[in-house]
Amino acid sequence: MHGKDIPAYRDANVLRWLASYAVSLIGDTVCMVAYGFAAKEVGGPAEVGLVMAAGAVPRALLMLGGGVVADRFGPRRVVIGSDAVRAAVVLGVAAALWLTSPGLWLLVAGAVVFGVVDALFMPAVGALPPRLAAPDQIARIQGLRVLVIRLGYVVGPPLGGMAMVHGGASAAMAVAGVLFALSVPLLTSLRIRELPADDAGPAGTGSAWGELVDGLRYIRRHRVIGPLMISGAMSELGTNGLLSVGLILLNDDRGWGPSGYGWIVGAFGLGQAVCAALLAVKGRVPRAGLVQNVMLVLSSASVAAVAFMPSLPAAAGMSLASGLLCGMCGGLAIALIQTAAEPAYLGRVTSAMSLTGVGLAPLSLPVFGAAVGVWGVGPVFVAGAVFSALGAMAGLSSASVRRAELPRPAQVKGGRGAGAPLVAAGRAGGGAS
Repeated sequence: MHGKDIPAYRDANVLRWLASYAVSLIGDTVCMVAYGFAAKEVGGPAEVGLVMAAGAVPRALLMLGGGVVADRFGPRRVVIGSDAVRAAVVLGVAAALWLTSPGLWLLVAGAVVFGVVDALFMPAVGALPPRLAAPDQIARIQGLRVLVIRLGYVVGPPLGGMAMVHGGASAAMAVAGVLFALSVPLLTSLRIRELPADDAGPAGTGSAWGELVDGLRYIRRHRVIGPLMISGAMSELGTNGLLSVGLILLNDDRGWGPSGYGWIVGAFGLGQAVCAALLAVKGRVPRAGLVQNVMLVLSSASVAAVAFMPSLPAAAGMSLASGLLCGMCGGLAIALIQTAAEPAYLGRVTSAMSLTGVGLAPLSLPVFGAAVGVWGVGPVFVAGAVFSALGAMAGLSSASVRRAELPRPAQVKGGRGAGAPLVAAGRAGGGAS
């Protein structure tokens, strides 16, 4: 039985990818805990910020280039190499912290290398799902992926904190390095779908800059991917600050404190997890393009409404609804983009999706904080939500997006990539790996 005949949540190949992604993600969060506390031991708050920025800046600057690398050499190879390098770097920093008392320079250098490798890892790991299962399973995989992300955020920080308590920053770094190393054998065991020859495209035949420009031109001209990318970017920029800095300042303004913040954020995460589970089981939503854009408007409005709830239970309830809506909106957008993209462009398309959320949106956080200081919590929540909702206009104004559908199993048979056999990972050729 081929992987296309099995739901993604029962496909051993997909589950191996999810397991490798989970241990990498947990390693990521443990590593950030260790870097932050190690910087605090060396210096103060400014040093903590410096170390965190040292990893974030190269990740943002090189993210698009990481998509080119993934398309040129194959996402599987890039992911395996990235996790192997991350394991070596983090274990090296752990050994240095244990054996000596290194200065801030070591932490900054380690964070920079980590950020550079992250810029390669993220587009590659995001480009793998279409090569693991048939197109009609992509929505299920995205639902499972969100569940894994929620798991990583639940398990990673406590694990890092526990390692810090018992062995300091060096122990936490060692735990992160071991987790990265554990993902490598899981990744090498993956079986990768061969790409149809007529979809293989020109990846790897020109200069890196030429491939980057070609990828951006492909995104801009695509009738489904282009509008969805614009709406996703506007949504990230409009709501990312609200769901981080905005919620902290809202709880301070209302007197709900850190406990209230935890309830509201936890409710949002629960909503996302429930929606992800539903998407993983259901697999397909009719009229996905239209539904996704309607959900974007509703989710933006629900995020703004959190700031106007009269009590903490009401705010947590509205946050739960926001998580449900945002989870469905985001999962459908990624599934639509990945099923519409030609395989040769998947790395560059994924890197462009990641750039806004991982690279640009965090840079807007100081803007949200300053805006709340000038205009107050309510107006800033409304303004951010309106900007996010306007992103839906890019999708709703496109007939191709409004008519976009996720593939049905019957449509997949004999279609693009559907009938392609799975090949052993070690035998997968360059662009197909």
